[in-house]
Amino acid sequence: MDRFDALQAFVRVVETGSFTRAAESLRISRTSATQLVQQLEQRLRVRLLNRTTRRVALTSDGAAFFDHAVRLLADLAEAEASVTGAAATPGGRLRVDVPSPFARLVLVPALPDFHARYPDVVLELGVSDRVVDLVDDNVDCVVRGGALADGSLVARRLVDLGMGAFAAPAYLARAGVPGHPAQLSAGGPHRVVGFQSMRRGVPVLPLGMQRGGERVQVRARHVLAVDDGNAYVAAGVAGLGVLTLPTYIARAHVAAGELVQVLADWRIDPLPMSVAWRPNRHVSARLRVFIDWLVALVEAQRLDA
Repeated sequence: MDRFDALQAFVRVVETGSFTRAAESLRISRTSATQLVQQLEQRLRVRLLNRTTRRVALTSDGAAFFDHAVRLLADLAEAEASVTGAAATPGGRLRVDVPSPFARLVLVPALPDFHARYPDVVLELGVSDRVVDLVDDNVDCVVRGGALADGSLVARRLVDLGMGAFAAPAYLARAGVPGHPAQLSAGGPHRVVGFQSMRRGVPVLPLGMQRGGERVQVRARHVLAVDDGNAYVAAGVAGLGVLTLPTYIARAHVAAGELVQVLADWRIDPLPMSVAWRPNRHVSARLRVFIDWLVALVEAQRLDA
């Protein structure tokens, strides 16, 4: 038995909750992953995992051993990096998932700079607004706006995004210009384009807005809800309703005359944006440099304005 392979297999089974998914991420067969964990249990003379047809769970001995196994693998990776020079020149595959407008407007245009600095890092970029499961999807980190659905993740705040309300000129010509946020509420004369998480299945509402000492919570009426940021903007440009957008996304559309800001004297609650990763995931050199580079990129972009 190769103890390193066995430790890797055990840790991946725990992280993914499945021998099948662990085997896929390690690019070995399910039989090999099963045998490696069984051999590890035989060597230690303890049962590490309870297995049923539906799930895999740690035993009490397994839970104690898991923490040690994660640290051992992390220490070994660091030791190898210090000898080979990988710590100074990070390399390897890095899987990142980001929202589609952020990828299009901010991240992808800046990637030539990242690759010039770290040419040995192979970046695999997932571009979506769905809620990604870092374990099941084997993702190293995610960039997300709003409150993180998984409170167990380690997160680093990137920025509080400045927000505004916008609509297409054609929509405003048809429905009029809203003078108060209450007009966006259900029963009011205006409608909004809804943004929803398909995993949660409901639009992200209500919307907090403030002017002076007056504060309102808008529960808007929508006839369309989408789960992709680019489609959300396209719906607003098409005149389907009022949008609430990070201002960095709206700028080009406002400049082109496709969108007009409304309710400009009302302050919309900013949208926090964070980068997050698993707490039991070894923070590799390539992940560290990507996060640091990303923080500097967002600061330079002034997305809070």
